[in-house]
Amino acid sequence: MLTINNLSLSFKENQVLKNLNLTIQKGVINGIVGLNGSGKTTLLNTVCQHLKAQKGKILWENQPVNMQQIAYLETNNFFYNRMTGGEYLRFFQQKKTDFNLLEWNTIFDLPLNNYVTSYSTGMKKKLAFLGILSLNRPILILDEPFNGLDLETNEILKQIIRQLQKNGKTIIVTSHILETLTTICSEIHYLNDGIIEETYNPNTYNQLSKVFENLKTDTLEGLIQQL
Repeated sequence: MLTINNLSLSFKENQVLKNLNLTIQKGVINGIVGLNGSGKTTLLNTVCQHLKAQKGKILWENQPVNMQQIAYLETNNFFYNRMTGGEYLRFFQQKKTDFNLLEWNTIFDLPLNNYVTSYSTGMKKKLAFLGILSLNRPILILDEPFNGLDLETNEILKQIIRQLQKNGKTIIVTSHILETLTTICSEIHYLNDGIIEETYNPNTYNQLSKVFENLKTDTLEGLIQQL
């Protein structure tokens, strides 16, 4: 179980996370949604210890979490110039030598002998996902994993995430597209103004949809009338 207790983090005068609490069960797919600037990426970076919280604890199985337990797919991934896709993945294979790279690539069909700089946005996303997948760690954090992917790869990614859940992985996924999360998540947490304001399950996902529908409806209607 991944437990986040009273987590707080500020950038100068801007408090981004405010005594945030969240419990994520092992072997469950959890979604996190919120408006831009609500703190989603900051929360994930703090869990992965890229950012140091001013207050609070992040525990895995009642012990402080460490990066060796987490595989983290960031929204934007960094690749060195003049590095091929195959060379990038071989860095990961040094840590997990039994990962069958060629067999996995029959699904993603990446030109591994080409420089990554020639890849499209979707191809770079698939390459980064293969890298973190090969680590085979108990916690999988995916920040906007569906961005830039075509419809076929989106469905493939969903199938992989569901299978990883069956294998006992604890998975956190963010997305700006709510429908993407409602099809795979057991729970979706609504992050607003630095706290988890509400947690929804499949029986209440329709309520979550209404939250976003109603956020700026009145303002929007007024603006449209001025057109």
